[in-house]
Amino acid sequence: MRTRILPVFAIGLLVAGCGGAAEDKSESSGSSAASETSNGKGPGETASADAGGKMIVSYDDATSPEAINGKKLLQDNKVLEDLAADINQSLKLPEDIPLHGSQCDQANAFWSPSNKTITICYEDADLGQKIFANAGDPDPDASAIGSEDATFYHEAGHMAVTLYNLPITGKEEDAADQLAAYILLTPGDSGKVDSESVTAVKDFARAFQASASARTELGAADMADVHSLDQQRVYNLQCWIYGSNPEANADMVTEGGLPQERAQLCPDEWKQVSHAWSTLLDDHWK
Repeated sequence: MRTRILPVFAIGLLVAGCGGAAEDKSESSGSSAASETSNGKGPGETASADAGGKMIVSYDDATSPEAINGKKLLQDNKVLEDLAADINQSLKLPEDIPLHGSQCDQANAFWSPSNKTITICYEDADLGQKIFANAGDPDPDASAIGSEDATFYHEAGHMAVTLYNLPITGKEEDAADQLAAYILLTPGDSGKVDSESVTAVKDFARAFQASASARTELGAADMADVHSLDQQRVYNLQCWIYGSNPEANADMVTEGGLPQERAQLCPDEWKQVSHAWSTLLDDHWK
């Protein structure tokens, strides 16, 4: 059984896609429709007061070789079950939220604000496994699972914006990356940061690095995309890892390639990220 990832705050407190090395085909969670929950609450109302929902896991059929392999990786390791358990133990959900493992015919992961569903595509897990195997990882399955954990929490960021009608300044995709890092790099109820969680953010960054390295040209569509460029996301994630604990994560600078000029600013940048998300979610922890 993998260790529990989501911190408890009840006491005090290869193409780039929405949640990983994937092409984003999700609906925009910044739309006006996304600001209403199915229980009729509109903008300005909290969805947590009568929360009684839970996240429910299902695995859809897989037929392609990539989907079959990705489904096996996720299902054999109970990846979605563990992630749903984290959410159910920690967040107030205003309604049941399906978490689907699905064949998408592309590497992807997405939150649907209209259906209020998170989908993790089998092909995304399969691609991650291939990326880390090609990188020579001794355990590419573990690295792929770590990246999928971070991918899930990115999508959970979109979910939180929709369900709790959270105010977000700047690009929501950047904010979702911040939430994934915040969840995984913040100490849990033990007061310590789980080492597997830190590794998951590193694996998430490495998946984006592989995608960035595979791109030889950038065009107008890349610059206009709602996502930051893959290489920017790499540096952002590395910065937050380093900033959360510079002494423990000095390898982000010495080995990861985070420029020293950016690294000097990362502790303060991490404090901003942590403060923002702890404030936004303060009313929504169990």
